Amino acid sequence: MWVEQRQTGYKFVERYTDPMTGRQKRISVVLDKNNAATRKLAQTMLADKINAALSASDASNLTFEALVDKYLAYQQKNVKLSTYRRNSVFCNTLKTVLSPDILVDKLSARYIRQQLDRTGKANGTKNEFLKRLKALLRWGYKNDYISNIAYLDKLTPYPEASARKKVEDKYLEKSEITNLIQSMEKSHCILWVNLTRFLILSGLRIGEAAALTLKDVDSDVIHVNKTYDPNNHIVTSPKTSESVRDVFIQEELAAVIREIRKYNRANKISGILLFSENGNHISYDNYRLFLRRHSLKALGRIITPHALRHTHASLLLANGISIDAISRRLGHTDSQVTKEIYLHIMEQLREKDKDTLRHLNIM
Repeated sequence: MWVEQRQTGYKFVERYTDPMTGRQKRISVVLDKNNAATRKLAQTMLADKINAALSASDASNLTFEALVDKYLAYQQKNVKLSTYRRNSVFCNTLKTVLSPDILVDKLSARYIRQQLDRTGKANGTKNEFLKRLKALLRWGYKNDYISNIAYLDKLTPYPEASARKKVEDKYLEKSEITNLIQSMEKSHCILWVNLTRFLILSGLRIGEAAALTLKDVDSDVIHVNKTYDPNNHIVTSPKTSESVRDVFIQEELAAVIREIRKYNRANKISGILLFSENGNHISYDNYRLFLRRHSLKALGRIITPHALRHTHASLLLANGISIDAISRRLGHTDSQVTKEIYLHIMEQLREKDKDTLRHLNIM
């Protein structure tokens, strides 16, 4: 370390070798005095700066917390605000599940599973942690912050409820729809009843429905080209490029839209198709709680707004619409959940065919 006097203060300078280039670099700090105490302080500060510079170029010394910070900095610049905030919550939670100080190159399948098990969370929650953690670590590998992630193949999902039970929970039978609507109608909340019917008959995501303006709905088509982000209270681009689509309005859906327009005229609303009590975009949380309360009361189980979208798919499947046509209507080219529902519905129809044949007298 050497000292360079300036007009104001003293510059303490040190050299180090950049491991990425092999070249010598200078690093410095400026202090107001040059005595034994400031020289000792300068040495400490310079050492910290050099260690930070070396750590930035050496993945083997990168901590899990540092990897999370780099990942979120990338996300903040390259993904939608709603996606960034969701991932930020998960990543910061992961720092409490794993040790933030552990070196990322020291992670192993055994360690990760042990830490997840210590949380005491349900298997479904641990599987969600696994999903987010794998995305984070794969990003780190692609950006050369991690040298090896082969151990991720060992981290298989935790066992959950049977596939059939999970699929059944994701959509409603026709009789369940009737029971749910009847329960809702007793609350005299026309907005939520109309929204429930609209989601079941259109297959739109609730964010897509909340973003619709009256101009987005023609006589026979709904133009889906945006979504409402309830966390940030903004209308933004849809989930994926496939989400931009025109949804055909069948007669049942047209009848619901007429009811919605009638409700809007009565409340002197001229912009948003579906609005809350204060005339703004509908509240996702308020509707979710309303749906939760009435589904538990009418069906004995909790239904989410997204389950109404799956219900739409199941109704189309039961009426002979192809899986490809449904995927296009829902706004994606491939859906594992839709395929699971498809297989389950087909199995139900086969059982009905067997019952019909069992009691059939041909001669």
